[in-house]
Amino acid sequence: MRKKLPIGIDGFEKLRTNDFYYTDKTLFIKELLQNWGEVNLFTRPRRFGKTLNMSMLQCFFEIGNNPALFDGLKIARERELCEEYMGKFPVISISLKSVDGRSFRSASVALRTVIGDEARRFECLRFSTRLSEDDKEAYAQLTEVGSAQGGVYTMTEDIAAASLKTLSRLLEKHYEKKVILLIDEYDVPLDKAFQGGYYDEMVNLIRSLLGNALKTNSSLYFAVLTGCLRISKESIFTGLNNLKVHTISDVRYDEYFGFTNSDVDELLEFYGLSSYKNVIRDWYDGYCFGNTDVYCPWDVINYCDELRAAPDAEPENYWANTSGNELIRRLLKRADQSTRNEVEQLINGGSITKTIRQELTYREVEDSIDNVWSVLYSTGYLTCRRRIPGKQMELALPNREVRELFIELVKDWFEETAQADSGRINRFCAAFPAEDVSTIQEMLGDYLWESISVRDTAVRTNMKENFYHGMMLGLLRSQGSWLVKSNAETGEGYSDISIQTPERLGIVIELKYANDGNLEAACAEALKQIEEKKYAEGLKRQGAKKIIKYGIAFCEKECMAVMANQ
Repeated sequence: MRKKLPIGIDGFEKLRTNDFYYTDKTLFIKELLQNWGEVNLFTRPRRFGKTLNMSMLQCFFEIGNNPALFDGLKIARERELCEEYMGKFPVISISLKSVDGRSFRSASVALRTVIGDEARRFECLRFSTRLSEDDKEAYAQLTEVGSAQGGVYTMTEDIAAASLKTLSRLLEKHYEKKVILLIDEYDVPLDKAFQGGYYDEMVNLIRSLLGNALKTNSSLYFAVLTGCLRISKESIFTGLNNLKVHTISDVRYDEYFGFTNSDVDELLEFYGLSSYKNVIRDWYDGYCFGNTDVYCPWDVINYCDELRAAPDAEPENYWANTSGNELIRRLLKRADQSTRNEVEQLINGGSITKTIRQELTYREVEDSIDNVWSVLYSTGYLTCRRRIPGKQMELALPNREVRELFIELVKDWFEETAQADSGRINRFCAAFPAEDVSTIQEMLGDYLWESISVRDTAVRTNMKENFYHGMMLGLLRSQGSWLVKSNAETGEGYSDISIQTPERLGIVIELKYANDGNLEAACAEALKQIEEKKYAEGLKRQGAKKIIKYGIAFCEKECMAVMANQ
């Protein structure tokens, strides 16, 4: 039997005990111990294995662990290291990805729940002979739940701020060993707070929590934090001098997050899918961590799972569809013509040069477009093709998945932008029933000039046609009294766009992308297709008294509109 693919499995023990496929990243433990840092922060994009690595660290170091979980893995060959460190430490492990809420109060409750639940794992502290009564009272304050509060932990904000330090002290006294502290997704509460309007309050709480746990904690052996962004040291790490930060630009640890080329080769060979290597590279490779070429593991695993069920399955936007992608929308909304040209350059396979700031606060993201580029790089939407002295980087879209995401979001942005100018859009739409071909062509050309075009030969022709198709739909659907259908069956096939007006006028529009730049020939092909496929027949059956047929062709920012002879 083939091993199961670990889709959504981020618990190391669950993965290892339930016969899931595992890409061995256990030498991360060895490198972490050899390159000692009391507090280690790893920033990587989402879905690149941060949580699974944190779970692996807990399973390795924690007292009472199951050593068999590491049988056959690379770290097991490091016998002296395993004898010295495996199962030898109390480990506090929390994830802050669920710390969210519409208000600071609800987010604070969520944070206390995370901390309280973790403290409750150590019930041994209630009965420890090494703890004083005061110590046990301190533990009770971390774990007490109030019935009057609906099952919410009763710890005050001050107790919550000191909670990780308190729990570390109690565990050290009980086990007589210093504590390893793991904090996953440390920056999520700040992101959510910024979106929710309570950023300053959450910054103060997180600063106190981390300051107590990491700066003045004599019970700490070492700590590991993960997140997407490197939050400004002045914001939440004030006075913390023992912090070692490892971003996606750093060479050290570069192969331990994401899949390397050899990781993908081994996985594909294991499942008999090696023939799909090129398409997987095109869609899901292209990230550069340090000096290592990296694939997104979430994408590779999901696509391999699809291929096992359906060998002809097309690649999908797995990673891109797991987020709201608000950063790109924010970039487009604030973009001037220069920024739009840069987005167009990226979509069409080019690169741009930017100064990258890898230490920001969430508030600073709003300060300038340049900071948005920095965050897009840190979160995986852009990758570094070349480093330039002076903190500059040559940036590009990493792969086809992200490129198609950008194209879809540009299409949505264009529709929103066009709808904002109702007078102009009404003039454009009115030209269709008026058979005013010159106005259609002229105004459509103006829209294209102001927008972003898709010309890269690596983008499929149907993807380009879909892009312009979406733009046209966005414009035409502004007419509330029109029935506008997309790819509707109106004859022997599917016309790109069909319109019925209250005056019982039918309009058929067929769109083409002219890869060779011959707009006239593409328009002729569109009109020919309307006739051969009898696209007008469906509108006639639905009561249209008159049918107008248009062929419209695009090539980059050029267009041509032709109307069929009546």
